[in-house]
Amino acid sequence: MFSRSLRSTITPPCSSFASRPLFSIPNCNSPSFLSLRSFHQSSAAMSGNTKAYFDIQYAPVGSSAPKTGRVVFNLYEKDVPKTARNFRELCKAPEGQGYLGSTFHRIIPQFMLQGGDFTRHNGTGGRSIYGEKFADENFIHKHTKPGILSMANAGPNTNGSQFFITTVVTSWLDGKHVVFGEVADEESMKVVKEVEALGSSSGAVRSNIKPKIVACGELISSFYSLMFPELLKVGDVTP
Repeated sequence: MFSRSLRSTITPPCSSFASRPLFSIPNCNSPSFLSLRSFHQSSAAMSGNTKAYFDIQYAPVGSSAPKTGRVVFNLYEKDVPKTARNFRELCKAPEGQGYLGSTFHRIIPQFMLQGGDFTRHNGTGGRSIYGEKFADENFIHKHTKPGILSMANAGPNTNGSQFFITTVVTSWLDGKHVVFGEVADEESMKVVKEVEALGSSSGAVRSNIKPKIVACGELISSFYSLMFPELLKVGDVTP
């Protein structure tokens, strides 16, 4: 899909209690460490409580000075594990191999913010952790409210790395785009709305500073980070 410069699009509407860990695991590549990380991820997946975050740099309307705001996402790991994992891993990947350093290339007010093209930066690129593209996992979740996190695509079964965040109800996208998460809280949604205000009806960004992801990763729960600090790696932070 992306090698042919197809554009991923979303159709708009017609109109601490201790200073040190209790114990440590010295070798982060050991089977015991890897099994602990797997345990954390599988436990989080079963509860459906995995989280990820973006720190987005942008200049709000009326300002030329950039600011950075954090957007936290709840990922629907239990219902769409493959799609949620793709997003999580791309949040933790180095710059040029995932979301770090990428921009929001298409923003339409009263619709959505689109990003995730870290290869071409214009909506025609990107790739998943499974290869260039992967199939639609399911359509269990719907576009029922602002703050929905969903996959952008160029048609059925063409998911890569591009995603969008809704700013209104977008029910006409149900059954066409895989919903795999949502904006987690009000403070995060305030950042989304400020970035939304930089858009236009054409999707072009009306700012000399294109909104950019300057940090991103998975949020590890405070319990796991306290008990097993070796679980943390680049891209992991605690809430």
